[in-house]
Amino acid sequence: MPAQTSTDDPHGAIVAAWRAESARLVGALTRMTRDVELAEDLAQDALVAALEQWPVDGVPVNPGAWLMTTAKRRGIDHFRRADSLRHKLAELERAGGGEEDEMPDLDAQVDHIEDDVLRLIFLSCHPSLTAESRAALTLRLVGGLTTAEIARGFLVSESTMGQRISRAKRTLADAHAEFELPTGAERTRRLDDVMAVIYLIFNEGYAATAGADWMRPELASEAMRLARMLAALVPDDPDALGLQALLEIQGSRMPARLDQDGTPVLLEAQDRTRWDPLLIRRGLAALQRAESIAARGTPVGTYFLQASIAAQHARAGRAEDTDWRRIAALYDVLAQAAPGPVVDVNRAVAHGRAFGSDAGLAVLEALDPEALGDSPLLPSVRGDLFERAGLHAEAHVAFTEAAGRTRNESERAILRGRAEQNLRRTPPSE
Repeated sequence: MPAQTSTDDPHGAIVAAWRAESARLVGALTRMTRDVELAEDLAQDALVAALEQWPVDGVPVNPGAWLMTTAKRRGIDHFRRADSLRHKLAELERAGGGEEDEMPDLDAQVDHIEDDVLRLIFLSCHPSLTAESRAALTLRLVGGLTTAEIARGFLVSESTMGQRISRAKRTLADAHAEFELPTGAERTRRLDDVMAVIYLIFNEGYAATAGADWMRPELASEAMRLARMLAALVPDDPDALGLQALLEIQGSRMPARLDQDGTPVLLEAQDRTRWDPLLIRRGLAALQRAESIAARGTPVGTYFLQASIAAQHARAGRAEDTDWRRIAALYDVLAQAAPGPVVDVNRAVAHGRAFGSDAGLAVLEALDPEALGDSPLLPSVRGDLFERAGLHAEAHVAFTEAAGRTRNESERAILRGRAEQNLRRTPPSE
């Protein structure tokens, strides 16, 4: 066990360690035990042990290794207590064998495979699960989100989400799902779901759906890592490369999305010198590889198109240099390839920047106002377009509505601020 060190905030260290290590921990334990539910239980046991011991003994030098060692010990204890193993041990003893010969050698497996988390995502995207169950289970096992956090994202109660996640794990057990990277046709069948889940994890990290934090960088970073791994696994798939490009280009903006006081900064006001140049270079390189594959006749998908849009922002040194006409044209193509209200709302933004607020509002007018439920996206974009058109009274109403819909405290503060600004700019006669 690593040596212990003192800290003024053991609880903060536990939270940070869990967020950083939980996916790798559950992935490695699933590979070792071949039981995803047991793996999560062992990881949770290690977390409880940390909550009990770190405030007393100090934070270990290597928190991840501490959690893994503790989880392995719990796993060994579990197998020793299991009836089936005791029966096997009795047979081995009669045959002259020993306990450790059949005991899963957890110590020898800790760092054996680098892509445990990717394997865990493919397992979570097993075809026996529904689309919502796949996303929820991946956010739980890979994203490290609590059941309550996932429930807020899916707009259901915590108990309902807990039951959904439990059923998903039972379904995997009943289906005897293998903890191996699928190949051939099976890999192809699951690839779209895997990409969707990675994108979902990134979005939760890039713009948290609820809570006090504007972003959850550790989730976004993990999603970028997984996207790179996936692109390496299927290097001739332009959409997998597109996903990598999209996440890295968008992720490059994260250092500029908060100012020095921790206040959120929207895209057009960001200091672009703070964008991560390494992520931009990697993202553009991945997009270039995808473009080369597409040029040979391989069909592209929505992530390729979204990455092409993100690249327009990355290539603009200043906000005013952005080629909004090109972005609007790309959104028109995306709306044909993957029609949906979120695409159309973003398309309205692009048309509003490229051709004027009236053009953006016309796109919004064609949308079903109920299509996005109680999401703040539609009224916030409508408010932005009204503001740019000088319709400050209407912008105030729209931003106020959006602020009432969001569950993220930082986003709510931004929207309320914009509502108040437009109220101040509204002439008395209005």
